[in-house]
Amino acid sequence: MSNGHYRMDMPANEPAFRYMPGSEERENIQRELERQMGEVVKIPLIIGGREIWTEKTGVCTVPHLHSHVLAEYSVAGEKELRAAIDAAMEAKAAWESMPFEHRASIFLKAAALLTGPYRAVVNAATMLCQSKTVHQAEIDSACELADFFRFNAYYAQQIYEEQPNHAPGEWNRLEYRPLEGFVAAVTPFNFTSIGGNLPSAPALMGNVVLWKPASSVVLSNYYVMKVLLEAGLPAGAIQFVPCSGADMSRFVLRDPRLAGFHFTGSTGVFESVWSMVGQNIRNYRSYPRLVGETGGKDFIFAHKSASVKALVSALARGAFEYQGQKCSAASRAYIPASLWPEVKEGVLKAASQIRTGDVSDFSHEMGAVIDKNAFESITAYIDEARQSADAEVLCGGYDGSTGYFIYPTVIEAKRPDYKTMTEEIFGPVLTVYAYPDEAFEEMLKLCDSSTPYALSGAIFARDRGIIVHMEEALRNSAGNFYINDKPTGAVVGQQPFGGARASGTNDKAGSRLNLYRWVSPRTIKELFAADEEGGIL
Repeated sequence: MSNGHYRMDMPANEPAFRYMPGSEERENIQRELERQMGEVVKIPLIIGGREIWTEKTGVCTVPHLHSHVLAEYSVAGEKELRAAIDAAMEAKAAWESMPFEHRASIFLKAAALLTGPYRAVVNAATMLCQSKTVHQAEIDSACELADFFRFNAYYAQQIYEEQPNHAPGEWNRLEYRPLEGFVAAVTPFNFTSIGGNLPSAPALMGNVVLWKPASSVVLSNYYVMKVLLEAGLPAGAIQFVPCSGADMSRFVLRDPRLAGFHFTGSTGVFESVWSMVGQNIRNYRSYPRLVGETGGKDFIFAHKSASVKALVSALARGAFEYQGQKCSAASRAYIPASLWPEVKEGVLKAASQIRTGDVSDFSHEMGAVIDKNAFESITAYIDEARQSADAEVLCGGYDGSTGYFIYPTVIEAKRPDYKTMTEEIFGPVLTVYAYPDEAFEEMLKLCDSSTPYALSGAIFARDRGIIVHMEEALRNSAGNFYINDKPTGAVVGQQPFGGARASGTNDKAGSRLNLYRWVSPRTIKELFAADEEGGIL
C-alpha cells in the first residue's frame, strides 16, 4: 500500500559520451565490439518469463560485413504466439495493479543499467546490427532509450495527476486504466531506442505487450529485453517474440483481445494493418488503438535569403547521417537557383569528405545500409537517375561486395516531380531541385502537395517575414518542423516526434501525447451527502 505521494522531478537528457582516443568509454566499446564479433549469440523467445527455443530460426548479420553472423534467434509460430497472448493475459491483473511507483521504478532502473553496465554492450550490438557509427549508436541506444524510460515515467506521473474539479459534497476522480486486453508492438530496424520504447511505453501504463522486433536487429533488441528483465520487469509483462509479419497479422492482430498496436515502419504495412483491423472490427472486445509512425519524404526548403553555410551543413548532415536511414532524414531539397551554384559546391565537397566503411573503425562517418533488399531498392533509384534525362547524379555510388555500402549520393532533378523528389528511398540519397527564385510561392505549394507524407521538414531563411510565411504555408507538411536547422535529431523531452498524413498518427513518441493512447480513463464520482428527498430540479 502506498502511503505517500511520490514525485519525480523532470529528468535531464542523458549526456552523450564522446569516445575520444584514450578514453575509458572508447576502450570499453572497442573490447565489446571485439567480443561480440567473436561469438554467435543464441537468442530464445521470452514468453511468460521463460526462454522458449524453436526449430525455426533466423540470423542477424553485420551489414558492413554481410557474411558475418552475429546471432541466431528462435522464430515464433502460431503455437508460440498464441502462448504469448495467453501468458500476457495471465500476467495482466498483477501487472496493472502494481502501484505506479513500482512500475516506474523498473524503467528508471533500466535506464540506470542501460547507461551504466550495459552501455557498451547495447551500443556495440547497435553498431554491429545496424551498422551505426559509435556516435550514432551512443545517441540512440544509450541516450535516447534512457531518455524514453525516464521521461515516460515523468510524463505518466503528470497524466495521473490530472484530476477533475469537484462540486460541494462530492469528490470526482479520474482513474487512468490500462487498456482492456493486450498491446502488440512491432518495431523497426533503424533505432534501438524505438525498439525499446514501443513496447515499454504501453507497459509503463500497466498494459501487457507482445514485442516483435525487426528481424535484422533481434540481437540489439534482445539486449534491451535483458536490461528490462534485470531491472525487475515481471514475467509476462512484455513477451519477446521475433516472428514473421504474416504470422503477427494472422495470429496476433486478429485476436479478439487485441487492445492496441504500437508501430514504426512502412506506410504500406500500417495501412494493411488498419484495413485488416477494420475488416475484423466486430470481433474485438474493444476498438484497438492503432498508433503508428510510418514513411516520409522529408524536405529542406530554402529561400534566397538563407545562409549558404548553414544550409550546406544541414543538407549534408540531414541526408547522410546514419546512411539516410533515419525516419527524419533529408531526402528532397528545394534550393533557389541564385544560391544553387554555391550550395552545390559546398554539398559536393562535404559529401566527398565523408568516409564510408566498417563502423568499428571510428574514423568512418557512415556504415552500410541495413540489408540486401534495402541495398537493391536504393541502388535501383541511383541507376535509373543515371539513365534519365530528367536527372543528373552529381556524386555517389555503391559497392555491395563485402558490405551493403552506398556512398553519399546527390541527384539534381531537372523537374520538381522527378521520382526521387517524390518517392521514399530511405538511404543516403539527396535529390535537389534548383527552382527559379521567382517561383518561390509555386514551389512552396509543390513542396506541400508533391508527396503523401508529412513527417519532418526544414526551412532556411534570414528574412523573418519570409520565415513566418513559410511556416504557415507548410504548416501541415511536417509534424516536426525545423527553422534554420536540419530536419533530423529530435530529442526526447525537447522535440516530440511524429507526423501525419501518410506518415502516421502523429502521437508523438517521447511525450504525454503518446502515453494517453495506452490508457482508458474511468470517471468516478462519489457523493458524500446524498439527496434523500428524491426531488427533481
